[in-house]
Amino acid sequence: MIYLGCAGWSLSRQYAEDFLQPGSHLQRYAARFVAVEINSSFYRAHLPATYARWACSVPEHFRFAVKLPRLLTHQLRLEDCEVALETFLGQCQQLGDRLGCLLVQLPPSLDHDARRDRRFFETLRQRYAGSVAVEPRHASWQTAQSMLIDLRIAQVAASPSRFAADAQPAGWPGMVYWRLHGEPRMYHSGYSQQYLQQLAERLQRSHAAGAATWCIFDNTASGAALNDALALERYLS
Repeated sequence: MIYLGCAGWSLSRQYAEDFLQPGSHLQRYAARFVAVEINSSFYRAHLPATYARWACSVPEHFRFAVKLPRLLTHQLRLEDCEVALETFLGQCQQLGDRLGCLLVQLPPSLDHDARRDRRFFETLRQRYAGSVAVEPRHASWQTAQSMLIDLRIAQVAASPSRFAADAQPAGWPGMVYWRLHGEPRMYHSGYSQQYLQQLAERLQRSHAAGAATWCIFDNTASGAALNDALALERYLS
């Protein structure tokens, strides 16, 4: 399965005809797509009961990617994270087997420090064995590939690219995670049909090679994400 979806499950009236099933926005969204990225966890904590309720709202095959809190990545900057990390995992693991991936989005100012970063990801791995993707935004992370492979951490393929090596999937090859923010205007612009057709071919190749394959549209500010995800769904099928 290719885990295609958006960052969040908000449904605008413009696409109401594509989500005709009854229920909450999440239930209607999950009747069409197989994955979603929870971005709100970056800004605020959610109760364990909230995660459990979300898990009960979606089909068995549906998967959530959950973004780590900015407390860990932007404030603590991956240091002295044990207590905050355990708190977060205790919350989001209430998704049970619907928890498909953890997303670690790093700030542009956070360069790669081999000792600090290995200690953080080893701490995470001691507590969580599932899929993990990291989206670094500093060019020094190009030198982190051996660590990411050792610890089974995929490096996000990001659009737009922040540095030379982040436009393509990297890190652990057992997982591919595309995160599409919109170009040329981040969070607003949609993608051309040619781009989406080529992306569909790449997703199908990585899936055929056995990699867990994710594609999340984060260009949600003006509603482009739903349009792009629906178009890509058609190309994949």
